[in-house]
Amino acid sequence: MAQEHNHIISTIVENKPGVLYTVSNLFRRRGFNIDNISVGPAEETGLARMTIMVRGDDRTIEQVVKQLNKLIDVIKVTRLNPEHIVTRELALIKVNAPNTKARSDITNYAEIFRARVVDVSSESLMMEITGTSEKIDAFIGLMKPFGIREVARTGITALSRGAKSIKVDE
Repeated sequence: MAQEHNHIISTIVENKPGVLYTVSNLFRRRGFNIDNISVGPAEETGLARMTIMVRGDDRTIEQVVKQLNKLIDVIKVTRLNPEHIVTRELALIKVNAPNTKARSDITNYAEIFRARVVDVSSESLMMEITGTSEKIDAFIGLMKPFGIREVARTGITALSRGAKSIKVDE
């Protein structure tokens, strides 16, 4: 049986209503769970870049890429090589901070991880952190003993390293 692992697919799509639904519906029909997805306007007006992380074997993901390429609103589809990309994720993490010691410890951890405190209340602190998913997972692990109230994560976004670009005209 083929080995399943995470794949990152970058797509350039029309930036209009219904495109996200159409793309996610393709994954649903094929029985795949999208582990995370991020979408935002691309460098060209009217287009959006969609970064999708999905788990599966190489052969199956190849079929998904072919199916994505057949969708009318999808302009370009590229499987990103994990060894040649930069990935980032953003997270907001709200933790209990009931006393001075807890606030001090949380702030020290935040400094080490280059997180920023973005909200303070009498009972909690909220941090913003960017980086790889592994870095964010590690930071969340350190925050658990304080009591995590809420976590919101964007999902990864990725670009190829160096001069290579995923462009419509290539």
